[in-house]
Amino acid sequence: MYTCSICTLHTCEKPEVGHYPKNCPVLQKEFMEEINAKYAPYLDFFSTCARIEAEGYCQWPRLRETIEVCLRMGYKKIGLAFCAGFRSEAKIVDELLRSKGLEVVSAVCKVGGVDKEDIGMTPDCKIHPEGFEPMCNPIAQAEMLNAAGTDFNIVLGLCVGHDSLFLKHSEALATVLVAKDRVLAHNPCGAIYTAKGYSKSKL
Repeated sequence: MYTCSICTLHTCEKPEVGHYPKNCPVLQKEFMEEINAKYAPYLDFFSTCARIEAEGYCQWPRLRETIEVCLRMGYKKIGLAFCAGFRSEAKIVDELLRSKGLEVVSAVCKVGGVDKEDIGMTPDCKIHPEGFEPMCNPIAQAEMLNAAGTDFNIVLGLCVGHDSLFLKHSEALATVLVAKDRVLAHNPCGAIYTAKGYSKSKL
């Protein structure tokens, strides 16, 4: 079992050989060599992302980094899977991508207009149980972008779990541009920073 989140040594970040926790992955040489080999098909993509990290470090916002990945990788057709609550934001992202010469294929979360009850959900799964409520449809979003043959997909504000299903079904590599947090202006880290204080009663 790995426990990197509570490690206090951080030896993996240092060039010199030091004292490692007994369960440190660094000690699993064969395992790490097998993992490293898996980067071979993605080396161009991974190297490009590393260069962007280095060039824009603490200067470029994530949106700029995302656009740079698309341009430097030579992607032409970009998928945009967005939440209906992010229509204004999606329009801005769409316009920015198009201004860079990229083609945009977009899919809103409510695509298909399917009532939650039509796939077996019960009324307690609805925000408004008494009437029609369209389900978020992340698998449809992914399949629509797959059918369009997108080179790279961008996730904009999909709900927790819905983003999981989208990422699982997306054939193209994808990145999350915005993680939804309705309470904290889409800044999930706010709850982490105040977990032992202001947000304690909410967590």
